[in-house]
Amino acid sequence: MTLLAVERIKLFTTRSPLWCTLAALAVTIGFAALIAGVDTDNPSTIASSQFGMNFGLMVIMVMATLAITTEYRFGTIRATFQAIPNRTGALLAKTTVVALFAGLIGELAAFGSVAISKLISSGADLGINTAFEWRATAGVGLVYAISAVIAVAIGLLVRHSAGAVSLTLIYVLLVESLVALIPSVGDDIQKWMPFYVANKFLTGDPDVTNRPIGEGPPLSDAALSPWWALAYFAGVAAVLLAIAVFSANKRDA
Repeated sequence: MTLLAVERIKLFTTRSPLWCTLAALAVTIGFAALIAGVDTDNPSTIASSQFGMNFGLMVIMVMATLAITTEYRFGTIRATFQAIPNRTGALLAKTTVVALFAGLIGELAAFGSVAISKLISSGADLGINTAFEWRATAGVGLVYAISAVIAVAIGLLVRHSAGAVSLTLIYVLLVESLVALIPSVGDDIQKWMPFYVANKFLTGDPDVTNRPIGEGPPLSDAALSPWWALAYFAGVAAVLLAIAVFSANKRDA
């Protein structure tokens, strides 16, 4: 049995991934339905259908964090490291499984949001044709997957579920927004914060029809182009994961 198969079994034998999946899909698709049904003054767009993307992201990051911290909480990580002395391989396998699962949820949430918006606003132009529209939908899965890697890394470093979840949510919800309030340099610093840059991938360079962003994910003023923004976001995740795995190899389980 491969490491990936082992980690897949471990992930899906607990209830938290199921409940987090249902919660992420419900909140993301639910907000799309709400926006399409309530805001009748503005036609639904691909961007507005993704209004709940960040709410679903929070749920998925909690799931990814718990995927590693619960192993430390219940001591199963010790059995894993005894059976698989190569800690790096075991941790990378877990991260890969969690990231792939998070990416799948992101795709289901994004395309489900477009579908429910089209169902409610049948007259709206919700075709996915331009590069912007593809990034705004299919790109959600990529952002979810990379965010899950960051969440796993934080869980590895902190190890305690409450602390890791709190740190993850506080950073994503507050820190990157509050950085902009620093006099003189706040805006410049914010342009390089990872999740702010990730939003540039989803919302940057709108389609040529100039349809408004509407109630979609917040716009980003990051200096990078959309695909370089995604590469930067992935690079931050890779560095953080490398630090976390190095730390796990040096500390007792």
